[in-house]
Amino acid sequence: MTLAAPAPAHAATTAVAGYPTTINGDSADVYHPVTGTRLPVALLLQGANVDKSHYSAFATKLASYGFVVVVPNHTRSLFGVSGLYPEGAQAGWTVDWAEAEDDNAASPLYRRIDENTLVLAGHSFGAATALSLSTGLCVIPFCAIANTAPGELEAVVPYGGNNVLYGTDLVLPVLNNVPIGYIQGTVDGVATPAEGRTTYNLTAGTPKAFIELAGANHYGITNGQNPAGALPDASAQTLSQAVGVETIARWSAQWLLAQTGDSAAKKYVYATGDATDPNVTVTYVK
Repeated sequence: MTLAAPAPAHAATTAVAGYPTTINGDSADVYHPVTGTRLPVALLLQGANVDKSHYSAFATKLASYGFVVVVPNHTRSLFGVSGLYPEGAQAGWTVDWAEAEDDNAASPLYRRIDENTLVLAGHSFGAATALSLSTGLCVIPFCAIANTAPGELEAVVPYGGNNVLYGTDLVLPVLNNVPIGYIQGTVDGVATPAEGRTTYNLTAGTPKAFIELAGANHYGITNGQNPAGALPDASAQTLSQAVGVETIARWSAQWLLAQTGDSAAKKYVYATGDATDPNVTVTYVK
């Protein structure tokens, strides 16, 4: 079954451009609106061993809502195995990069970046990393060493992430200091809906939301299913890939915009969006 894409009530129409960059030694792709100033920076933290290229469709759509979207490839060793594993220190590195890029007369983003606003999107391992940072701290293994979140961090939107530890039933309270909008595919076989709901229920701070996407699995956010090198999801997705990516990007953008003061986005998140999107069900606490 393939569900139809809804007509977004608050659609993005801004054209997007991109370029490669380096952030603290990591290669990264930047996606940004071709027009506009004081653009907030959205750092997308990748899933374990999911190359940054697999997020190009999602990042382009997210950028069209007015964000500078940065997608790094961060390689490090975790438990003796080298791979693409994001870590919390990337948030601070991205803030430093944004400040330098805004001052760089040769950059297409010269004097266009809001240096005081950082938001986080994350997938899978990257979602757990973003969730860890939302507490104001970042804990091992999501940081190489424990460190604090930058003061510029305003909101987080994880997809396919929770705080269930390595497939066990051990869960810890999430004492978040910034708003969290969990986006959860209903047929995710890697980060299951039950695990996601448990994490949402344990999230103590507000605002928070649990945004369920019918028919999406763990790789509903990537350009295609089961990217090479990543842990595959055996649970079949019934939502088309294009609809899934667009919906996840749209709800990510609306959540992040709502938490940074956009009145139209607040209306979408808290009033009209759920009612007009047949693929989405939202539970939220303002």
